[in-house]
Amino acid sequence: MYDLYQAMCGCTMSRARQPPLVTGISPNEGTPWTKVTIRGENLGTGPNDLIGLSICGHNCLLTAEWMSASKIVCRVGPAKDDKGEIIVTTRSGGRGTSTVSFKVLKHEKIGILDQSAVWVDEMNYYDMRTDRNKGISPLSLRPANPLGIEIDKAKVPPKDLESMFPGMSGDFTSENFSATWYLIENHSGTSFEQLRMAAGILKKQASKKNEGSLAYVKGGLSTFFEAQDALADERCLELHIAYQVSIEIICGSGGWEHVQNSLLLSIHQKLESDGTEKVEGSMTQRLENVLNRASHTADTLFQEVLGRKDKADSTRNALNVLQRFKFLFNLPLNIERNIQKGDYDVVINDYEKAKSLFGNTEVPVFKKVYAEVETRIGALRNLLLDKLLETPSTLHDQKRYIRYLSDLHAPGDPAWQCIVAQHKWILQLMHNCKEDFIKEQRVGGGGLELDGELRSSALSRISHTSSLRRGSSFQTPRDDCEELYCYHSLICILVLKAWHYKSPQQVRFVEKLSDVVISQLPNFWKLWISYVNGSLFSETGEKSGQVEKLKKNARQRQNDFKGMIEEVTRHLVQLVRGALLPTTLPQEQRRLYGGWDTKTILTGAWLTQVIHTVRLSHEALSALEIPNDLLQVIQDLLLDLRVHCLLTTLQQTSEDVKRLPEKEDWIVDNEGITSLPAQFEQCMVQMLQSLKEPMECKPGEVNVFQQELAQDEACKLCVAIMKAFINCLEQLSTKTDGDVDTSHLSVDMGSPDVFGGLHEEFSPSPEQRLLIILSNCQYLERHTFLNLAEHLEKHGFTTADKITRVSKEAVRELDERLFESYIEKKSDPIVGSLEPGIYAGYFDWKDCLPPTGVRSYLKEALVSIISVHAEVFTISKELVPRVLSRIIESVSEELSRLMQCVSSFSKNGALQARLEICALKDAVAPYLTSESQASFKQALEALPQLQSGADKKLLEELLNKFKSSMQFQLTCFQPSSVQPVKR
Repeated sequence: MYDLYQAMCGCTMSRARQPPLVTGISPNEGTPWTKVTIRGENLGTGPNDLIGLSICGHNCLLTAEWMSASKIVCRVGPAKDDKGEIIVTTRSGGRGTSTVSFKVLKHEKIGILDQSAVWVDEMNYYDMRTDRNKGISPLSLRPANPLGIEIDKAKVPPKDLESMFPGMSGDFTSENFSATWYLIENHSGTSFEQLRMAAGILKKQASKKNEGSLAYVKGGLSTFFEAQDALADERCLELHIAYQVSIEIICGSGGWEHVQNSLLLSIHQKLESDGTEKVEGSMTQRLENVLNRASHTADTLFQEVLGRKDKADSTRNALNVLQRFKFLFNLPLNIERNIQKGDYDVVINDYEKAKSLFGNTEVPVFKKVYAEVETRIGALRNLLLDKLLETPSTLHDQKRYIRYLSDLHAPGDPAWQCIVAQHKWILQLMHNCKEDFIKEQRVGGGGLELDGELRSSALSRISHTSSLRRGSSFQTPRDDCEELYCYHSLICILVLKAWHYKSPQQVRFVEKLSDVVISQLPNFWKLWISYVNGSLFSETGEKSGQVEKLKKNARQRQNDFKGMIEEVTRHLVQLVRGALLPTTLPQEQRRLYGGWDTKTILTGAWLTQVIHTVRLSHEALSALEIPNDLLQVIQDLLLDLRVHCLLTTLQQTSEDVKRLPEKEDWIVDNEGITSLPAQFEQCMVQMLQSLKEPMECKPGEVNVFQQELAQDEACKLCVAIMKAFINCLEQLSTKTDGDVDTSHLSVDMGSPDVFGGLHEEFSPSPEQRLLIILSNCQYLERHTFLNLAEHLEKHGFTTADKITRVSKEAVRELDERLFESYIEKKSDPIVGSLEPGIYAGYFDWKDCLPPTGVRSYLKEALVSIISVHAEVFTISKELVPRVLSRIIESVSEELSRLMQCVSSFSKNGALQARLEICALKDAVAPYLTSESQASFKQALEALPQLQSGADKKLLEELLNKFKSSMQFQLTCFQPSSVQPVKR
């Protein structure tokens, strides 16, 4: 437990006092005195906590600026190592470590007359006349070898020295300088005598530093006093010589007038103090006269020499000025060259430098050169403005030119001028796009069909080539290759031409127009955002206050820019409406945005592609965070396009349905259904699937089926489609063989042995067509319409129930008409044959022989009913009960009428009539309905009742005989044979 406690305490202390860690330095290389930024961890809790900072072994603490616990800024000193670590030492964490290193580059010395692209600190130069340093910084005063003796570097590791002298440094410019460290490092092998010599050198240097200009002047005063004594002794010659010597000595420290006045004043004060001036007269006045004469004589003697000297000095000064201000004098030419090379950044930097140095100069020469610079800069402003307003251009170039113009303090607001120019250019691009497509359409570029002769010849060539490749063995390999090459070449031509003419003009126009908007409007919007937030301008604009002024202008122009975006989106919508929905535009706008050929109506598939394209445009603009109110016109356009696509698709589906009878092949399945209902259902399902994408509600869109007008129109068109198909069925039922391409009807029987003798192929008669159509009508009502109702509801049609109800009513009406027509055709001959058959051979119910069996007319009627049964059963088993029941109703009704018309029956006549009525009733018993039973009952009630048992027995025997003789024929009427076969 104690160990655990110590470990925990140790961890806590280590977290509290972690040593500094340097993880980065920027830049990681440079010359001495380079400003660097040091980053890391635990770099101190404050400025007072930082007690040490070394880079490549040089102490940089004096220039260090503590920013935070992870950042320190300092300057790199003249390190003795080319590359080394960055060590930070703090009171809280101690000596730290480093994971990075810094490389010290050799400093390139640049003279005062040398050209340089960067600012260079002034280097110290030595005045040989006064033996004094001028214009030097304290850091540059350090001597390279302070001892003045040869350096003998010792091979002592720096780490050992650091451990021997903690917190000290061998750098004599450091605050923590250690002389012992310096001697061990640089003079460990130096002899004692040399060290004594070095000590003497240090003493001389120390005493020399104490001598200033004042001590120097004082040292020359002895000469003046010697001259004073000479004047007192009236030794003028010596005084003159001493004076000339003093002049030669002192001239280095001041001008002639200053020396003369200072000398005379000091002599005058000296003479007055000892009384010599009063006794001897004005010695200083005479001395002044002598000095003036000497000066005049010297000027006379050296006037020519001094003139040449002044001229040389003037020339030298002029050359010095030209050399010193070469930057300004060469600036106009440099500006012109850099403009030609496109180095606008260099031009701007040079201009800013010249402006700061010579912008307010009063020197005529400088003013003249600077005026030329301003002229060149003005031309550059115009050039950059022209490039900025030039179209097309990238967003990067626009931002670059705006920044240049901002740095050059161009008048006006170049950014806003660029925005206005871009807005006009986008509108012009959209207008040109429309004009190009309309022009192409007028010259015939929008055809969707290949040339008829080319297509026929191409297809015939393909067919011929295919036949040769399939079956011929007489071709040589060369012929085969040639034909194959021609085949593929022709295919490529057809594919390319078909691809070119595939899309209608309006569709390609919308795609091109959307590409223009999507490619240009985002950059237009981004340019505005950069204009508003001030990111178009550089730091120079920030400092000058120009950015704030332009931001204020941007806020004031927000409504203007909003109007530009509205105009672009409105222009886009109106151009699309003019191409696809011209009726939604006012008459004057229709003339402006229309002009398209409206003869060719676009299909729903093309409209779907247009909707997809417009949606992509809306999504791309929404991604730019453009306000929704500016994009609402595009949403309105999408709604109108979706409604138009819905109605157009339904109308085209109606036309497609009207052409379905051409595809009727009259091939029925075991339920008497042809492929026509399935084709109709497939056509409707495909139509609904094609509407899935345009009817889908994307974010922000309105449900089309919630629009009352669109809902009503869609319902009407769907009902029209259903009725169109019902009309197709009615037309097929009434067409004759000459009107319809009657393919052979094949029978798919549930039981192959039933009606095996029937031929499998036959042409459908009008009655058979009626039965097929009746079977299709029943299938429509029971299956197709219900399936379509589910599909309609699934795809959002809210009026599916109404469509199904109206469609069922229409198909029922058709079914009734067709059924009545078929019954009329089949029952009338049977019913019409009953009365002639009953009274054939002058038969009389009052006077007839005893019955011996069922007469022929009834058998013929049964055979006719059996033939109807066979015909219906061949087409549809489900129609058999319905058809036979109706025919038997007609037959029974006719028998009842005929029996009721007989005035009286004999015994034999009544027995004969009862036998025939009962035989017919028993034969068709499975198909009796309440109406037919009532008719048979009325017919039997019209007959006299049988009185004797012999008559009843005879009736039963005759009925059994009839059933036995026609057992095979009557088998079709058995219930088991009329059950429909399920799919």
